[in-house]
Amino acid sequence: MVYGMQLPVQAQSGLFAEGWEAGAGPGGLAEVARTAERAGFAYLASCDHVAIPRRLADAMGTTWYDPVATLSWLAGLTERVRLLSHVAIVGLRHPLLSAKSYATLDHLSGGRLILGVGAGHVPEEFAALGVDFDRRGPLLDETVDALRAALGPEEYPEHRGAFFAFEGLGQRPRPAQERVPVWVGGSSPAAVRRAATRGDGWLPQGDPRDRLPEKIATLRRLRAEAGVDGPLTIGAITEPLYVGAPSWPVGRHTLSGGPEALAESLRAYAAMGVHQIQVRFRSRSREELCDQMAAFGAEVAPHFG
Repeated sequence: MVYGMQLPVQAQSGLFAEGWEAGAGPGGLAEVARTAERAGFAYLASCDHVAIPRRLADAMGTTWYDPVATLSWLAGLTERVRLLSHVAIVGLRHPLLSAKSYATLDHLSGGRLILGVGAGHVPEEFAALGVDFDRRGPLLDETVDALRAALGPEEYPEHRGAFFAFEGLGQRPRPAQERVPVWVGGSSPAAVRRAATRGDGWLPQGDPRDRLPEKIATLRRLRAEAGVDGPLTIGAITEPLYVGAPSWPVGRHTLSGGPEALAESLRAYAAMGVHQIQVRFRSRSREELCDQMAAFGAEVAPHFG
């Protein structure tokens, strides 16, 4: 089982951002990314929102870095860690436009891209860009199919569907990977179906730990019924963690303790069939976050085996 993390600073929703992130910037983001690579994290993730309406600004904030720009910049600052869009609302953009951006990112990073996709949930965002919010599910299904073609090995990809059609249009550079992995985000029935039938991986959204086995069983059943071959990377998102005994109130929902105790709790995910864990940390500062990441990689992760 491997572990990754969604980056701080690049998305500052009031639902999950720590107070110190508001005053942080590129330097802090770079330090966190380099620390993650040194600590053995499998991937770094960046979110996607184009614009937040005023009615949601108090909860969601308006700081949402562009994932392609962010991950491309971090690709130049790191060497091995993979780069995940978690998640790109790819239905907001024509698939050839997305393919150009993400193929270039994969090419420049030496094949480190994981394309995480999701349907989106902000109607105003879709309306501003001229996209039908009510059809975002079917739109995402076809966009994934179109991106499979556009991010494949062919210089002149072809796709014909209800929303998009293209052929005879060359795009280079091609991705460094022969097949860019597509991980589908979301826990609705439609998202689970999409992950099972179209994805290489599943990124759950807010599922309590005790509900994951049922969702995983559904994923596997739907995948088998659809006759889809190939492995499916199943993910989980941890409760907030604090390695050790915190000297400040981290909240009753934060999991804290010694390395073996934390590892024992996280091993339960592996027993469910989870392949990768997205780890979250509580911290009062960038320095404390980096300390927590380093401690996790050095003290907790070795106990996974």
